[in-house]
Amino acid sequence: MSAEVGTAGARNPWLTADAWRRLFRDRPLIPLVGLLGVLILVLQLARPGIVTADWLGVTLRAAVPLAILAGCQTLTMLTGGIDLSVGAVASMAAFVMATLAPQQGPIVAIIVGLAAAALAGLVNGVGVGVFKVHPLIMTLGMGLVILGLTSVYQLAMVQAPDVPDFIEWLGSETTLSFLPNNLLVYVPVAALIILGLRRTGYGRLLFAVGDNPIAARLSGARVWQVHVALYVISALLAALAGFLVAGLVKTATIQLVEELVLPSVAAAVIGGTSIMGGRGGYAGTIVGALILTVLTTLLTVMDMPEAARQILFGLIIVAVAAAYTRVTGET
Repeated sequence: MSAEVGTAGARNPWLTADAWRRLFRDRPLIPLVGLLGVLILVLQLARPGIVTADWLGVTLRAAVPLAILAGCQTLTMLTGGIDLSVGAVASMAAFVMATLAPQQGPIVAIIVGLAAAALAGLVNGVGVGVFKVHPLIMTLGMGLVILGLTSVYQLAMVQAPDVPDFIEWLGSETTLSFLPNNLLVYVPVAALIILGLRRTGYGRLLFAVGDNPIAARLSGARVWQVHVALYVISALLAALAGFLVAGLVKTATIQLVEELVLPSVAAAVIGGTSIMGGRGGYAGTIVGALILTVLTTLLTVMDMPEAARQILFGLIIVAVAAAYTRVTGET
């Protein structure tokens, strides 16, 4: 009997454990898209008729800010790091933009918000790249500093936050009844990330630094410059996400985007980006963000409380990271 099973496994490579391991390692998009389809099916069964064109538009609109923040995590995780300051940076940029817009105009307000985010990213990059502070500690501490500074700024400002009409149109409106306008921002951003990782020297440097920073340094790469640029890019992406969230909810607070930090890490991990660095990509992260958005809708349909969702996201990160480690043989 065992000989027959072995022969069948040899004839059908999809029956072997190694084949499945190679699938998850080399083509993670296939199982991820399959999981997304299963979740959509379960949602439809849980509440028949919910999956419509309007539902698709709402899901995409909610997934875009998460996917942008998950892009920050993907880029930093490729180097073996992480950016836990993205929630504070995104909230700060949105709050600065919304408080300056009534007096200075939306263009100046957006530029100042982006500049403040870039400065925060620069500090993160210098801390990680020059002073060799661990990214988790550096970005966690920087996030607390930004929250404190934004609180001081809030007390000093007399003007109440007022999100510009254009940002509200981008963040909350749709075209053709179901296509969210925030795709006008997200599609070019996603294309730049994907093409940048695959086709540019800087993208290859991110993989090289994450795979072996010593070898990258010996080959002539200036690793500290890679880190500085990386965290500035991450902060600017976080600012864009903050603007879109502010447009979606039509207001801005100093903790507007904090609740998306843990899901952004989860989306990157689910998408196949290794927390050890050197392996991953943004295409899987996009699907990971969609999976979490659909999962959130499913939990809402099931009346799952917010605390249970946070616990679930934490368990997802641990379980998926452990699974990828086992599949790829990383230690």
